[in-house]
Amino acid sequence: MTGNRRLDAGGPELVLVYGTLMAGECNHHWLAGAPLLERMALAGLVLHDLGPYPMAVRAAEMSTGPADAELEAELYGLSWSLLLELDRLEDHPREYQREAWPLADGRKAWIYLGRAHQVRGRPRIASGRWRQRG
Repeated sequence: MTGNRRLDAGGPELVLVYGTLMAGECNHHWLAGAPLLERMALAGLVLHDLGPYPMAVRAAEMSTGPADAELEAELYGLSWSLLLELDRLEDHPREYQREAWPLADGRKAWIYLGRAHQVRGRPRIASGRWRQRG
């Protein structure tokens, strides 16, 4: 499911971030006031270095095989209006697609993902950790 509708009309929008929106990174200020709910690792995604920011792609879309490691992510609870601001930052739906991602506890959270053709020729971050890409 890609997104123009809420995942849970009764609560905050859950959003997974894995790059420059993470705590301590250059775009984290966009999440000002949003609570960090959990740090987690996500399977089934491959992380690529696009220079100033990363892009995660579903491993199933990649012809290079499965993900090397789980993707390091942070889960935040946002208002709908803040989520729409993030859509603009992430250039959704042109550059990133906002998709519903299933969490281990049965909930779903939004995540911004790219497509395989967008990362072709870009370095893969085998650790799955944007902070440890070097």
